Amino acid sequence: MIRVLKFQDVYASYGSVLALQGVSLKVAEGEVVALLGANGAGKSSTLRTISGLLRPSKGIVEFEGRRIDRTAPERIVQMGISQVPEGRQTFTELTVIENLRLGAYTRRDGRAVKQDLERVYTYFPVLAERRRQQAGLLSGGEQQMLAIGRALMAKPRLLLLDEPSLGLAPILVREIFEIIGKISKEEGLAILVVEQDASLALGIASHGYVLETGTVALHDTADNLKKSDSVRRAYLE
Repeated sequence: MIRVLKFQDVYASYGSVLALQGVSLKVAEGEVVALLGANGAGKSSTLRTISGLLRPSKGIVEFEGRRIDRTAPERIVQMGISQVPEGRQTFTELTVIENLRLGAYTRRDGRAVKQDLERVYTYFPVLAERRRQQAGLLSGGEQQMLAIGRALMAKPRLLLLDEPSLGLAPILVREIFEIIGKISKEEGLAILVVEQDASLALGIASHGYVLETGTVALHDTADNLKKSDSVRRAYLE
């Protein structure tokens, strides 16, 4: 498998507060990797460091063999990394189609953008039905679909998902996770997903990392993590 992301021995902090303490992980092409842990464990800080929003004080972040730990966030998006932030953060006053087109703002290939818009509608038919509706009038689940669709419009090779199940009904969460798994398989897209619902995340992932207070406490295949007593007690029961 072709390695897309290398995150090696990374330290990062917010002022005097150390958020990451030697975190290492990797994600390959077409692979879903789950990042688990309690609140404050460093999951979102890991995503922020990958996307350039948090500058590491030590360590290496590589994307497709190129170091990006000193690269501006806008350039990282252009290189092929998209993040779906916690809380979705759609542009509520804009329509669904306007939100989706904003996801492609760095692209100049108009015909391909139109093709990708139709591809997003294939994954999320409800967005096609409501393309002219203001995003703020969508349900929480529909807004999450829109946020993922907007990220896909950038044509990423690495997709970062921060708590995609947050605040959603279980039936919608299962539907969204099924689509995430389908996208990874069909597009060969590397996906790193931060999720409180470990069962869902490990259900579509090949590997997982468990963070505790800014360090990797456990790393294994998703199947092995689901069988782990410590993981089951902390996250699956």
